[in-house]
Amino acid sequence: MAITAKDVQTLREMTGVGMMDCKKALTEAEGNMDKAVELLREKGLAASQKKAGRIAAEGMAYAGVIDGVGAVVEVNAETDFVGKNEKFVDFVKGVAAVVAKEKPADLDALMAAPYGNGRTVQEEQQEMVLVIGENIKVRRFAFFTEGVSVPYIHAGGKIGVLVNLETSLSAEQVNEVGKDMAMQIAALNPRFLDKSQVSQDVLDEEKKIMLVQMENDPKMAAKPEKVKEGIVQGKLGKFYKENCLLQQEFVKDNSMSVEQYAAKVAKELGGTIKLKDAVRFEKGEGIEKKQENFAEEIAKQLGKQIAEGFRVPDTGVSGTFPCSAFFGRCGAVRGSGKRAARPGRRKRSFPAVFYGERIANKL
Repeated sequence: MAITAKDVQTLREMTGVGMMDCKKALTEAEGNMDKAVELLREKGLAASQKKAGRIAAEGMAYAGVIDGVGAVVEVNAETDFVGKNEKFVDFVKGVAAVVAKEKPADLDALMAAPYGNGRTVQEEQQEMVLVIGENIKVRRFAFFTEGVSVPYIHAGGKIGVLVNLETSLSAEQVNEVGKDMAMQIAALNPRFLDKSQVSQDVLDEEKKIMLVQMENDPKMAAKPEKVKEGIVQGKLGKFYKENCLLQQEFVKDNSMSVEQYAAKVAKELGGTIKLKDAVRFEKGEGIEKKQENFAEEIAKQLGKQIAEGFRVPDTGVSGTFPCSAFFGRCGAVRGSGKRAARPGRRKRSFPAVFYGERIANKL
């Protein structure tokens, strides 16, 4: 059966896969559209397994409220520009919708949950690997079913924050204060929400550090222990202000703390507002990224190509060519293997065998 351009386009619209892959699938399926779709899905599974070992530290963090349930997720990809891909963004939002609907107990339960199109989240993730061509991975999620949840997404998905409030007011009335809290969490990333969450172990460690610092300071070392204890308590107050959200200065008005700001708004609205919980996801947080040196990679490739002599089929032309040809600036004449030197430019050459095309095209 002849495969038409229209058939290829139809399959592409159905799957989002590249034109050449669609054409190959249709050819293998002898024009059967359903079989071609199945072949592409199988290919997606193979591609997913092949790419699973790649580091995925980019992607997107997303927070939203779906049917009254607050959800925040992080989905990773290999490169940052994938985070702007419409299909990828839709997938991330779809995962958040599944979290809100299914309320999974853990990541395994989420991946096994129905995505809503006849596939599970795991299968849809594999589909994304095929469509986008990168390792895609749902990393983590959280959700709140009670109270009022307020989402905030920073820098197009670099950070996603979900704040959960316990309040006697409506969601519309507390949305602004919730967003202000979420923005402060995104910007300052406090270790704790309130000083009551700071464990005794953390306090003991901080006190120990403060006392050591005073012992190493000649002016402080001679002070009485009672004075030192008072200084430590003062420093702990500063620790709370730096590390606990509710005790931090409110970034929009540093004359009050975040806790005082919430109380002020609640009083003005005639109700109560209490921060119950909050989650902050930053894409790639804690994932060790692969550091690549572009110059070293180019040098490596050049060394490999030079060692192989740029050997090509029998119609190749031997010649000596400027080194700048490596970097796509050669403009070598097809078939001649020569290039006119620029005025005042020193010629540096190397032996090669090639068609007379740009050497850069061979890299």
